[in-house]
Amino acid sequence: MATAGTVPSLWTLAAEPLEAPKIEYGQLSPVIIVLGVAVVGIVLEAFLPRRMRYGAQLVITSLGLVSAFAAVLGLAVTGHGTSKAAVVGMGAIAVDGPTLFLQGTILLVGLVSVFVFAERRLEPRSHKAHVDSFAAQPAAVPGGEGEREANAAGWTTTEVYPLLLFAVGGMLIFPAANDLLTLFIALEVFSLPLYLLCALARRRRLLSQESAVKYFLLGAFSSAFLLFGAALMYGYAGTFAYSGLARVIGNTDRQTTAVLAETTGSDALLLIGGALVVMGLLFKVGAVPFHMWTPDVYQGAPTPVTGFMAAATKVAAFGALLRLLYVVLPGLRWDWRPVMWGVAIVTMLAGAVIAITQTDVKRLLAYSSIAHAGFLLAGVIATTERGVSAVLFYLGAYSFVTLGAFAVVTLVRDAGGEATHLSKWAGLGRRSPLLATVFSIFLLAFAGIPMTSGFSGKFAVFAAAADGGAAPLVVVGVIASAIAAFFYIRVIVLMFFSEPKTDGPTVAVPSVWTTSAITAGVVVTLVLGVFPQYFLDLASQAGVFVR
Repeated sequence: MATAGTVPSLWTLAAEPLEAPKIEYGQLSPVIIVLGVAVVGIVLEAFLPRRMRYGAQLVITSLGLVSAFAAVLGLAVTGHGTSKAAVVGMGAIAVDGPTLFLQGTILLVGLVSVFVFAERRLEPRSHKAHVDSFAAQPAAVPGGEGEREANAAGWTTTEVYPLLLFAVGGMLIFPAANDLLTLFIALEVFSLPLYLLCALARRRRLLSQESAVKYFLLGAFSSAFLLFGAALMYGYAGTFAYSGLARVIGNTDRQTTAVLAETTGSDALLLIGGALVVMGLLFKVGAVPFHMWTPDVYQGAPTPVTGFMAAATKVAAFGALLRLLYVVLPGLRWDWRPVMWGVAIVTMLAGAVIAITQTDVKRLLAYSSIAHAGFLLAGVIATTERGVSAVLFYLGAYSFVTLGAFAVVTLVRDAGGEATHLSKWAGLGRRSPLLATVFSIFLLAFAGIPMTSGFSGKFAVFAAAADGGAAPLVVVGVIASAIAAFFYIRVIVLMFFSEPKTDGPTVAVPSVWTTSAITAGVVVTLVLGVFPQYFLDLASQAGVFVR
């Protein structure tokens, strides 16, 4: 051992026994299962014949997500979200109530997304396009008859399943990260697969690849902001761990060295670093002014990818934002709350107002998601346990409404593929009353109409914000909700009270997979709207962070 006041040599350090890493495999099992199945999917993609990949990938992806969700339930039932909440993975991962609630939501969102992906194509074609594509196939094509049948049904992209699993794996870690380095690694793990998934629409290749490049470039900037902010916070506190940062910020760390005392004497490193990290997270939630990527990426990406990204990314990003603000920066509440007030107000109003001008369904839903990010920020600003539980409930409700809405969009098609221009949805209620009614339910939920999950979620976050002293923010939120209700109802009026065009789009007969995804969205929307109390209590029990 080196004596005090001396610098240990390499020989001394090599002679000292190294502490073996302690990995709690049981508490980390949801993440391990998902990433393990993703690796298996890569192997199957490399070695299985093309005709066998679809079935194999679909089965193992579904089983992996179900198994991981069962692991989350097991941890919750055995008390790891409450009395047994702990920091595991050598301090890198927090397993507590918010972690398990958000992980369960992400896994269910991933499973429902698999149902939409299971259509064997990410960009559905109209029936006429299917027939023309089949007729155009040569008699002998690479891969034989199975390849020809796959091309007739739409192009098969089985690589989406491992990419989906890697994205889900990163999202499981993101809200559970207990240090800034793990947060950054998780961000990259789920962002890189999303960049690839956004570029997989081959019928609209230029638009899809343009959206993927925009998402990649802006995502790289946001990641750089987050990483630079983490470096500044490390320079201030001498640690990346959330608990260590919180102790230094709160002046409760009694082991501060002389060098560290000099850096902690200047709040510039802390304030700038914290602001940069928060900026990186606000980019992922789509808050103004970090929202510019959202409408272009939502429009250009394949619609199933858009639905998954819109739902799951928001859940993971808000979970990480909650943990950062509530665990690391509660001592700076009076510094970041005014800024978040401004961001929330601008996000709610900008998302609602700009959505009125949109003529594309996917861009309309993109600006709708921006407005909902503002509503969620109202719950974050509450800085109370009630605010945490309200945000958790809202995220669970919003994610299934979003998935269901985008699943409906995949079914409205013309000769060029999906018909996303609003003018083509005129009279849809007369062509397909059931589909238009289902989409209307989702739009009413987005608007926050009573008896839907949207009303329960908005009431929860606004009540928490009011209790937390943010009553003026609630007034702005109600005004933004009224503005947003206008364009939601406008689409409903367009579908039911307009004459259908003779050359209008057709409504594809949904497969059992898409039907299951839409049904899950409708059931969750109505159940959380009519009987929300049990799930509000569940979110309340899960709303305590381990520190």
